Amino acid sequence: MDQGQKMIQNLEEKYGKSLSEWIDLAKAQKLEKHGQIVKFLKSEHGFTHGFANLVAHKTLKSDAGSSEESDLIAGQYKGKEHFLPLYKKLSAEISKFGNDIEFAPKKAYTSVKRKKQFAMLIPATKTRFDVGINLKGIEPQGILEADTKSSGMVSHRIVINHEEQYSRELIDWLRKAYDAAG
Repeated sequence: MDQGQKMIQNLEEKYGKSLSEWIDLAKAQKLEKHGQIVKFLKSEHGFTHGFANLVAHKTLKSDAGSSEESDLIAGQYKGKEHFLPLYKKLSAEISKFGNDIEFAPKKAYTSVKRKKQFAMLIPATKTRFDVGINLKGIEPQGILEADTKSSGMVSHRIVINHEEQYSRELIDWLRKAYDAAG
């Protein structure tokens, strides 16, 4: 059983309603954006970010379990197809780290998990691909920047504007994040 399934099982025990009831409540509030649903659940119902994020994804059907993986990937790269080879190259390299890696495509990015999320692969714009990395406590250095865009889902990011910026340093940072997530 994966982490998402465990959370769904624990949702009613922690917050008094089933997943479908929370989805109905979010829809009744006419909340249409992920951040609006998360904020509502956290402020009005005391949710932790993880549970609020789960309900938001399920409400909007923007998670890997609500849509075919290939459809989510295709949607992420629509108009940004030139970054798809980079995504495939990064995915192949990350997969070499171990057999415990899960790629979980969402509507706008792909979460990369071990026991917990350690990276995000984000075709951010037509000219920018972001690699979000979880390495709390590490000072930004080299190509590693502090992250200010992902609402705390990662601690750092590496910006790639073209495939030639793919580097050994990028893979080394991803490997450190993978090791830290174990």
